[in-house]
Amino acid sequence: MAEEKKAVKPKKASTTKTETKPKAAAKPKAAAAKKETTAAKKTSATKTTATKKTAAKKSSAATSNLEQRYRLIEVAAYYIAEKDGFAGNPVDYWIAAERQVSS
Repeated sequence: MAEEKKAVKPKKASTTKTETKPKAAAKPKAAAAKKETTAAKKTSATKTTATKKTAAKKSSAATSNLEQRYRLIEVAAYYIAEKDGFAGNPVDYWIAAERQVSS
């Protein structure tokens, strides 16, 4: 069997006359932009980390305060219920204890 070869047409040069910037000139700009982007990311990451640490301190302090308040109410509710002989509704004791702690 004889193999047929397909003729390959050569690519024609474009006939439009547009000016193009040399690629070598574009590379330094791209490198400079990349460095700026990297520097911006590092600065952003540093700020984000600092913000997270500050937020963590604030949230742990807020959690601590909420936990303390909860424990105060819990103990106060127990003593109110004990004084009443544990005959009432626990929710009523809790509400009374919240009022005591809030005032």
